[in-house]
Amino acid sequence: MTQLLRVQNFNVSSDGIGAGEGQSVERPFGDVDRPERLFAWAGATASWPARTDPGGSRGLDDHFTRDYARDIGAEIMGRNKFGPQRGPWSDHEWRGWWGDEPPFRTPVFVMTHHERPSFTLSDTTFHFVAGDPATVLERAREAAQGKDVRLGGGVTTIREFLDADLVDTMHVAVSPVKLGSGLRLWESPDELLDRFHLEVVPSPSGVTHHLFWRR
Repeated sequence: MTQLLRVQNFNVSSDGIGAGEGQSVERPFGDVDRPERLFAWAGATASWPARTDPGGSRGLDDHFTRDYARDIGAEIMGRNKFGPQRGPWSDHEWRGWWGDEPPFRTPVFVMTHHERPSFTLSDTTFHFVAGDPATVLERAREAAQGKDVRLGGGVTTIREFLDADLVDTMHVAVSPVKLGSGLRLWESPDELLDRFHLEVVPSPSGVTHHLFWRR
């Protein structure tokens, strides 16, 4: 069976922006105004893992939230999804945005020019790796032990893997908000139609799910 590289539940605005510039500890999504608007659809579902109260929506959005971890054996992310530090690591106590219980529950390969020792939090192990997308993907596939690999983002990392023609499937949730400036995944999803089929599925929540798979 082929191990797929999958982008899942990645959120962008109606003008294709997934994050702002000027990331910091206090502002993980940079200078985007109210970034929670991008992923509010997922937080409203019954399967949202951080839900502390009963209820939540069922249906299409909940299906995508529930599908997030299905058959995933490893994750790849860019360094800026892990944390706000740039250059050589100045604070080895920083363990990511997620506290002691990261949501990944698989090996995670953080792409960086400045490697550091791996560490484990709960059932997630973070590895800090240098290399081009193909090299990092090879390591992640080995760690996934036959399961698929999720490409978690951010925008720059997804663009790198798209440019290297390594992405097999992609689910992008487009929220009905316009941000104007920031890190842009695309000007239009039609840019990818030379390599991918595309199905666009609107949801009652107002978000539109874009489903890509290789031609």
